[in-house]
Amino acid sequence: MSNPKQPQVSENVRLDKWLWAARFFKTRALARDMVQSGKVQYNGQRAKPGRSVECGAMLKIPAGYDTREIEVLGLSDKRLGAALAQELYKETEQSVAKREENQQARQLSSFYSPKPDGRPDKKQRREIIKLKHS
Repeated sequence: MSNPKQPQVSENVRLDKWLWAARFFKTRALARDMVQSGKVQYNGQRAKPGRSVECGAMLKIPAGYDTREIEVLGLSDKRLGAALAQELYKETEQSVAKREENQQARQLSSFYSPKPDGRPDKKQRREIIKLKHS
């Protein structure tokens, strides 16, 4: 009897199915759309959603403001728990460093935001109108 917690390993796993199983996307349809639009790269090239994933392949996957570069370590066509799904891939050191650098840059830019804290009061609005007309 097989353990239900172990990932199902199969020979041919579609790229969109693997991305869904590894929990990069919430649905297979969303994974398929991202691959079809060219946002997901397989070994540095555009790929089709039906492409077979191989161990050792390098993927670039958009994640919010950043792009993750990962190496495929295992195959699964079943959606797994978060802890088991993370065993299917490993993120490269350069990708982790770049994501942290981008996160710090975003925090610094939000600290010096030119946006005001709130709406101007009546006196401030009158001063703004005077500036615009002069």
